Amino acid sequence: MKKLSKKSSKRLAKDTQIVEFERKDLGTDIRASGVRPVVIRPKSQPTSILLESDLIEQLREKGGKRGLGYQTMLKLIVREHINEY
Repeated sequence: MKKLSKKSSKRLAKDTQIVEFERKDLGTDIRASGVRPVVIRPKSQPTSILLESDLIEQLREKGGKRGLGYQTMLKLIVREHINEY
């Protein structure tokens, strides 16, 4: 049997990784991490606004109590109060 060179064995290992990636099987370590897939809503549209640092900090504190990031917290507040204006 022919012995593989280091270069060939690295290429073979890389090819195996590519095959696993293309199968979209990220293994058990990803599943065990508890990471959830990101869901992008088709009707969502990115936007950009400037917020003062103290407002962002307040959003982070309020969102942290609910397990949310500050952007998600801001979106929640806007959604809940949009009809008041």
